[in-house]
Amino acid sequence: INETSPYLLQHAHNPVDWQPWSQEALKKAETENKLVLVSIGYSSCHWCHVMEEETFEDEEVAKIMNKDFVSIKVDREERPDVDQVYMTALRLLKDDVGWPLNVITLPNGKPLYGGTYHTKEQWTQVLQNVSSLYKEDPVKANEYADMLAQGIQDVYEIKPANSFDGLAVDTLKASVSHWKNIWDLNWGGHTGQEKFMLPSNLDFLMDYAELTKDEDAKRFVKTTLDKMALGGIYDHVGGGFYRYSTDSYWKVPHFEKMLYDNAQLISLYSKAYTIYGEPTYKSIVQETIAFLDREMKHPKGGYYAAMDADSEGEEGKFYVWTEDELNSVLVEDFEFFSDYYNIDPGKAWEDQKYVLHKSLTDSAFAKQQAIDTGVLEKRKEQWKSLLLAKRANRVKPGIDDKIITSWNALLINGMIDAYKAFGDLSFLIRAETIYNVIKENSYKKGRLIHSFKENSRQTEGFLEDYAFMGDAALNLYGATMNEAYLNFARDLNEVIEKDFYDHASGLYKYRGNNALISKIIKTDDGPMPSPNAVVGLNLLRLGHIDYNTAQVDKAKKMLSSLLPDIQQYAGSYAKWNKLFLQTVYPYYEIAVVGTNAGQLIREINTHHLPNTLVVGSEKESDLPLFKSRFVVDDTFIYVCQNTTCKLPVTSTSQALEQLRNF
Repeated sequence: INETSPYLLQHAHNPVDWQPWSQEALKKAETENKLVLVSIGYSSCHWCHVMEEETFEDEEVAKIMNKDFVSIKVDREERPDVDQVYMTALRLLKDDVGWPLNVITLPNGKPLYGGTYHTKEQWTQVLQNVSSLYKEDPVKANEYADMLAQGIQDVYEIKPANSFDGLAVDTLKASVSHWKNIWDLNWGGHTGQEKFMLPSNLDFLMDYAELTKDEDAKRFVKTTLDKMALGGIYDHVGGGFYRYSTDSYWKVPHFEKMLYDNAQLISLYSKAYTIYGEPTYKSIVQETIAFLDREMKHPKGGYYAAMDADSEGEEGKFYVWTEDELNSVLVEDFEFFSDYYNIDPGKAWEDQKYVLHKSLTDSAFAKQQAIDTGVLEKRKEQWKSLLLAKRANRVKPGIDDKIITSWNALLINGMIDAYKAFGDLSFLIRAETIYNVIKENSYKKGRLIHSFKENSRQTEGFLEDYAFMGDAALNLYGATMNEAYLNFARDLNEVIEKDFYDHASGLYKYRGNNALISKIIKTDDGPMPSPNAVVGLNLLRLGHIDYNTAQVDKAKKMLSSLLPDIQQYAGSYAKWNKLFLQTVYPYYEIAVVGTNAGQLIREINTHHLPNTLVVGSEKESDLPLFKSRFVVDDTFIYVCQNTTCKLPVTSTSQALEQLRNF
């Protein structure tokens, strides 16, 4: 009841005597010789709500839990380190992973049992079985827990690389070729019964397709982007994307909206616009930013973590429509609207409710209906305005109002990428505002805090906070030429080296001050990119900015140690593959120096230029890329590779020509 996490507060009045995660709670279990029950979830998790209502609100279940267990509730967004450790345990035990994540452990935190959603009956049986094992055969229970804890540690044992021999173009291409076997070429995304958006994958593949001229990859990316934009995974009324699709056609989503998804998708569609030039991509970026500003923005400028999937106890209730509702709002335009958004009894979701989704692009639909695309656009705007006003009268899903450092850093990148693609200064202003909010509220005595809200207990930052904020600071530096951002990125990198470096692996621990049963070295991508891979990419950029070959070599060494996993599981290591791409293909620096540097950088950034660092200075600078290159009343562009530069030019077109023919 004294916590500020919306997820923990949701459970504060359960009959279960929940404790927040703490050493005191574990000590209590040790003193009373009780098992520990760790239940992990988050406020917008639908099945977490279901299990609470069915199981944790039940007096009989609570009686068993309170008698034999010390029960701990964990918000995985506040304590992703605890979540990572026990999610690893669950993966060792079974294929079915997700949230709620329910683990029963010894008082020392070593796990005995792990599972996800349980009915009341299933959960009662699990509690009785595990409790009986511990009471009747504690030696066996301890041996099993020791074995499982060792298995968790083994997952994070990574051997450092001794050479860069495997870093070759053919190895990278073989990795992608193996990955292609699970691409859904008709509907986009990976094959399977559900669809996840995975922005890191598509971001890498856009660069890969450009550098390797792989037309299959380019088509796959566009198919995925288009199908996501058409599908019900996108909120066609209010903007923004839901969490993932429950089918293989992007039609029916799980309805929670996460900041990290939308932040990365703003980046992705902005970048895609510079390649494919699709007007729809620009609309999606604008609408998604409008959604975030309207629903998830803190008055001071940071952005909240998530919107719930449920309202009034029903998943998706805020977002879905009945035919009668649509008819009453749209009146004479209902039939045309129905053709556009598939309002047909055979295409309803459940209980004859509709998740709006499209079958055709706007240009194809306009052609089919023999109308001008401009006319269609105006009618769409009318529909959205009417439906948004109608929806505003409904009970809104809950907001998880934590401001998470790493997730906001991803949004800084999204805003910068939107600014680069479209030249709208308001996006850059948003990016700088978010940065300032994080600096003011989550940066204390040279260290980052993972999340904040009023009166919250502040948890020390994790590797993802430092890595993502370092990336965001470098991107802000590139967009603004303000060296304060570059210096902050350097400062964060120093903390990473001091607090997170793991000498045994040559990589970086997820948490600097580890108090869990195992260190965590997060290498694979999930919905968010691997923080280790982002550290590697930051080191590469800093190395090129400062002419520091040791940093570049460190990034290459990190990459080399992950090669076996990258080759076998490319779809889970896309951020590493991006570093791979920047290592085995030429990497360029474009340095713009002079009073007109800002304008030229804006022009350059409207082009898709993979493996290219774009930086500038409007004044004298001692940075290696700018030193002795400033000339009063002139602005020059230097196109360089590994400190070797072409003769300076004065126009974007000349610089791009040099880049193509370096």
